[in-house]
Amino acid sequence: MRKPTPLETLIIAMIREDGPMPLDRYMALCLGHPVHGYYMSRDPFGPEGDFITAPEISQIFGELIGIWAAAAFQALGAPAAFHLVELGPGRGTLMSDILRSSHVMPGFRDAARIHLVETSPALRKQQADRLGTGVIWHESIATLPEGPAIVIANEFFDALPIRQFEARDRQWMERRVGLGADGGMVVGLAAQQLDRPPAADGTILEMGSSRDDIARELGARFVAGPGAALIIDYGHVASGFGDTLQAVRRHKFCSILDRPGEADLTSHVDFESLRNALAQGGAVTHGPITQRQFLLSMGLEARASLLSQRAKLNERKVIGRAVERLAGDNQMGNLFKVMAATSPGLSTPYPFGSR
Repeated sequence: MRKPTPLETLIIAMIREDGPMPLDRYMALCLGHPVHGYYMSRDPFGPEGDFITAPEISQIFGELIGIWAAAAFQALGAPAAFHLVELGPGRGTLMSDILRSSHVMPGFRDAARIHLVETSPALRKQQADRLGTGVIWHESIATLPEGPAIVIANEFFDALPIRQFEARDRQWMERRVGLGADGGMVVGLAAQQLDRPPAADGTILEMGSSRDDIARELGARFVAGPGAALIIDYGHVASGFGDTLQAVRRHKFCSILDRPGEADLTSHVDFESLRNALAQGGAVTHGPITQRQFLLSMGLEARASLLSQRAKLNERKVIGRAVERLAGDNQMGNLFKVMAATSPGLSTPYPFGSR
């Protein structure tokens, strides 16, 4: 019999005390428990971790985001000081690439005040090592200062907790983590009042209220002061039904109940819901478009060609594979979406208004 993880033991004790646990509570504990949470004490990125994000695949990704941020800086009127914010900055790779490439815009680097929204002590250390001094960390967006801001969120919203509901006998039941006959964790159903029309038995509905709350707060900030945000994540353009909650450990899918605290838990982002929440806060939204459309429009192929001209044969092959992974139809290109949000009155950022 396998030994449970420390977090698994804790969650089982909580369920025995309080009853079955909603999935958003379970997900929050698995990822963010201050001692045993997945992100609190480990580096989950890269070949030695559990997954690889776009900034780790190629420097080109971050460079193109930097070009977008530089254009946003100009659209804000090139302020003497502005807040350059990243939500969920990982190892700091993306921010490092953004700062390097944004030198094409005079005044950008001198004006930028770096703010990272990060809860993991382990990742904060890596970010500090990579970015050096002058970085300000935040536990949430609530403590971000007022003033002009450019916000980048790459693979941030997918890791925020969600609830799941399943249709049974013309009513919605909430999926919760409870205990089976053997004392181990199982996913079951509990009656739940939900202001939604009934659906066919077995239909799964996901709701990410924490995602929408953050989006509304961002929207409100862009009304109070000038700002622009770029959101990149995997998900669907229109709201719908389906079970997208997944766990990944050592680059392989596993059960969401397998080794709590040692596997990454994510779900697809509902971009329609996120767009509505941003608009409710007062922001103007643009997109979403596919990551393929965004990167190709921003010059992915031209940048890759330039790098290849200076590279050896094996390096050129690496660049080619990275381009395919980032923008390929059957890779990240279509699964990932890109959406922008701006303060009212700002022009539509490129490439969202182009055709």
